[in-house]
Amino acid sequence: MEKQLMEPIKRFFECLLPVTACNFKCSYCYIIQRDHRYNKIPKLKYSAEHIGKALSKERLGGACYFSICGAGETLLGDQIVELAYELLKEGHYVNITTNGTITKAFDRICSFPEGYLSRMHFAFSFHYTELKKLNKLAEFFSNVKKVKIHGCSFLVQLNLTDTYEPYLNEIKDICNKELGALPQLVATRKEINLNNKIEFLTEHSEQEYIEQGSSFNSPLFDFTVKNFNEKRKEFCYAGDWSGVLNLETGLLRKCYSDNGGQLIFDDISVPINFEAIGCCGSLFCMNSSHFLSLGVIPDLYTEVTYAGLRNRPEHNWYTEDMNEILSSKLSLSNNEYSKIKKACIYYTTLLKRAFTGGITKIKNGLKTVLRIKR
Repeated sequence: MEKQLMEPIKRFFECLLPVTACNFKCSYCYIIQRDHRYNKIPKLKYSAEHIGKALSKERLGGACYFSICGAGETLLGDQIVELAYELLKEGHYVNITTNGTITKAFDRICSFPEGYLSRMHFAFSFHYTELKKLNKLAEFFSNVKKVKIHGCSFLVQLNLTDTYEPYLNEIKDICNKELGALPQLVATRKEINLNNKIEFLTEHSEQEYIEQGSSFNSPLFDFTVKNFNEKRKEFCYAGDWSGVLNLETGLLRKCYSDNGGQLIFDDISVPINFEAIGCCGSLFCMNSSHFLSLGVIPDLYTEVTYAGLRNRPEHNWYTEDMNEILSSKLSLSNNEYSKIKKACIYYTTLLKRAFTGGITKIKNGLKTVLRIKR
């Protein structure tokens, strides 16, 4: 049989699912940190079939990569499995971030056609103490091995927090035994005061925290740490080459610093307006290991790839095809803007942000005055 060629990625979408329900209670979870645990499994406004049509290759300009993550456990409820199927049917690539324990969901996904599974990627979050407490370690590793056998790509990632400090050697031993490799590490941040300074969720010094993570030899961790609190000033193509999409409402924003957006599910005959944000509005790229590794800033980190940060190549966590696709950059399928267009967008964004910030300060000032008068 002739090998099927994989289509280059046109755009990347970080897809947010406002499910706050979870079968785990991890202390470092940002939902728990923010006290937002409502055990809610939202019913999407539109069917998976409708969303699939709204996100067709024709409307988006080509094959895209969708990374789906819930605020709680992504695979609770049935709609995400159905949505993954519709996106794969359209010819897209799909990642699902999961705690790896919803076995019935993995069984359903593994029944998809082989051509679909070759474009399927899982990010397994290894919540060790919860898995151990609930006696689900065996189930977790069984599901990891299951998706690999069925031709999916994956990574196993561990949030580095003080919670795991007494168990790090245990974690290394069991991952080497079950996976033949150590997990990639995720730098965990405090979910408070994010508008001023980003801090690691640890009682250790920043240097001690980083040194602790270095023993895992994790490119993902090293890259994330490198970009922590690193303000980006280059021209950014987020908004054109990538976006942040709310799957419940259909609101598409350019990136996390975009307070506007467009509703793209309501009328799928309306073209989507893709235009780069140009000027970053965040303290640092809020998900650099996705956006920057895929190349939304083309001249930055040209040697770093999405796959290179995640795959353990000596143990084939990625299939050969997915490793090739996720080692490419978005510039392969997109054209850069002229210098004039980039300058116009960059400074227009700056002016809008300054104007909006000024209005907000005036409103807050008026509220303060009115409270004082009362």
